[in-house]
Amino acid sequence: MSSTLAIAGVSAVLQFYLSNLYAGLSALFGSTVTVSAKAPDLVQESFAGGGSECQVNLFLHQVTPNVAWRNQDLPSVGPDGRTRVANPPLALDLHYLLTAYGSEDWQAEALLGFALLMLHENPVLTRQDIGNAIAKLPITDPANPLSTPLGAVGLADQIELLKITPATLGREEMAWLWTALKADYRPTFPFQVSVVLIEPQHPELVALPVLIRDIVVEPDLTPFPHITAVIPQMSQPAARLGQSVTVQGHRLLSASGVVLTNSLRGIQQGIAPTAAANASVQFTPPLLNAPGELAAGIYDLAVEVTTTSGPTTTNSLPFAIAPNIDTWAPGIVPSGNTQVTVPCSPFVRPGQQVFLVIGNQLTVADPIAAPTNTPSFTYPDLQPTGGPVRARLRVDGIESRFVDRTTTPPTFVGPLVTVV
Repeated sequence: MSSTLAIAGVSAVLQFYLSNLYAGLSALFGSTVTVSAKAPDLVQESFAGGGSECQVNLFLHQVTPNVAWRNQDLPSVGPDGRTRVANPPLALDLHYLLTAYGSEDWQAEALLGFALLMLHENPVLTRQDIGNAIAKLPITDPANPLSTPLGAVGLADQIELLKITPATLGREEMAWLWTALKADYRPTFPFQVSVVLIEPQHPELVALPVLIRDIVVEPDLTPFPHITAVIPQMSQPAARLGQSVTVQGHRLLSASGVVLTNSLRGIQQGIAPTAAANASVQFTPPLLNAPGELAAGIYDLAVEVTTTSGPTTTNSLPFAIAPNIDTWAPGIVPSGNTQVTVPCSPFVRPGQQVFLVIGNQLTVADPIAAPTNTPSFTYPDLQPTGGPVRARLRVDGIESRFVDRTTTPPTFVGPLVTVV
C-alpha cells in the first residue's frame, strides 16, 4: 500500500513523464517547454513577471473517494473486540487539469496534442514506470525537498495500478472552476487517475504462533462454563450496591471472580464471589461511600472460572446498578423556582446523565464538576403536588427502586415528597 505521500507521488510521476516528453521538442517550439504542477493562478503570476509562455501545467483540482474500494474491507480488531489491529485502506480518485500555455500562434494547441497522445497511449502506469520515475526524482528535481521522501511512497507496490481516464467537464462547471481559480482560461484537458490506496503506517499487532494445541473433550452437552441469567435481590431489574446478586449458569463451581465492565465510563472491576455452585454464583457489589465506587449504569458481567485446561471467562450478560436515594428529610419542598439537593449512592460522576423525578415532574441535575453523593437539581417552576408523591433518581437510564415487586400486586415504594 501507499503512504500518505501517494497523492504527491502521482503528480510527481505524471510531471516526470511529461517533462521527458517535451525534453526533445525545444527546437520545434523555439524554446524550452516547462512542465509544472502548480495552481493556475501561480502560473499566471509567473507570466506577468516576464516568464516564458511555453509551458504545460498539471493541476490537481479535486480528490474524491473511490466508490468501488470505499467499503471493500472492514477494520480488524483483536480478540478483546476493541483493539484495532488493521485499518482498511483509504481509496481515492484524483482529478487533474492539464493546461497548455503558449505565447505564439498554435503553440498551446501543439503542446496539448503531444500530452494527450502520451496519456492516450499510456492509460495504465505500470509498476516499472512508477518505480523508474520515483527513483529519478532527486536527480531531475534536486531543489524540491519532497524528492527524496517520495522514494519510500510505495506507489508502485500497491495492489491497484494507476489508470488514467479522460473526464468531461461541462461549460458551466469549467467556467465556475476557472472563476474560483482566479486565472484566465487556457486550453485544458481534464482527466482522472484511479485508484490511489493509502494505508495508515501504524504498527500492527502480531500474535505469536501457537506452540501446543491442548484439546480437552468433555463428556457433556454443556462442556463450557457459561451464564444464563443475572438476578438482583427482591426481583428488581437493577441491583443496589451492598446487596447480593445471583448469577445463574452452568459449570460455575470453580468461579474465581466476577468482572463488571462499563466501557462508556471506562470502568472495569473484578469482584470475588461470596458463594459458588455448579449452577450459580453469588457476589455483592461493594458499597464504599467513596468517589471510586462502582457508578450507576449498565455493565457487561462475566464470570472468571478455573477449568482443568486453565482459567477462562464465560460469556457476558448485561447487568445494571441502580442509584439509591438515601434518607431524604424533610420531605416538604417549596414550589416555584426551587433547588433540591438529594443524598444518594453511589457517587454520581461528571458526564453521567442524572435526573430527578418528583411525581411526574422531571429536571436534569445541575452541572457536576467532580464525583458527588449530594447532587443538586433546580426546578424553574415546580408545581404543588397536593399531597405526598414518590421521588426517584435516574442515572444513565437506570432509576432508583420505586416499585416493590415482591408483593402481589406490585406496589410503589421510595421516599415521599410533598411540594407546597
